[in-house]
Amino acid sequence: MTGTRKPDTAAAVGHLLANVFALLQRWRHPRPIHPHGVALEGTVRFLTGSAPTGLSCFDDPVSAEIAVSARASRSLGVPAPLPDVIGLALRLSLPTGPADLVLASTGFGFPSRFWLAFQRSPSRARFTTLFPYRSARGPVLIAARTIEPASLPTEPSALARALEKTTWRLRLYSATTAGRWYPFAIVELGRSPEQAIDTSDRFDPMRNPLPGSDWYPWERRLRQPSYSNVQRRSS
Repeated sequence: MTGTRKPDTAAAVGHLLANVFALLQRWRHPRPIHPHGVALEGTVRFLTGSAPTGLSCFDDPVSAEIAVSARASRSLGVPAPLPDVIGLALRLSLPTGPADLVLASTGFGFPSRFWLAFQRSPSRARFTTLFPYRSARGPVLIAARTIEPASLPTEPSALARALEKTTWRLRLYSATTAGRWYPFAIVELGRSPEQAIDTSDRFDPMRNPLPGSDWYPWERRLRQPSYSNVQRRSS
């Protein structure tokens, strides 16, 4: 007698999300979510003596400061001042190629770090990866929290104007799934008036992983169908 195969919940949810994003993309081409954003440039500066994250690109960086490009966006794209899930994507320029870190506004405690949170201002948002990386030290989450300024707008054109005049400084943290957050780097972001407000770049943590990181198999089954579907339909 052959055993029955257990249902793969992660794969089922992953394909469901991919179909939902495909429907949204017919309405919002080419981005089904985070349709409008602000392109940013800046640096990641690593702190000395910080606790190890388990990810080699952060624990043994190629230099004390790394250039990054970034995009801040509203997930649903509802008009400000209505609250929205705020996204922050960072692309690290590394000798091995680009590495993408994608964050969204969530809670900061446990278990609220695992669910999305609506915010009116990027300054007030706590950003996390939502899903843990598979690292040399086990599952690890990455988070970001604003140092200054205290009140940034989220409407793209207003945010672009604000960050032409001031620098957005954030602190990066790492934590285990239920553990304390430990700071390990400072991010500084801004933009020039000549820079296009948005970018056509696609930030994809599955295609451009952080060196030293991996995804758990259930995460790949959950996330890969949506990323692959969006990338294929956008090409």
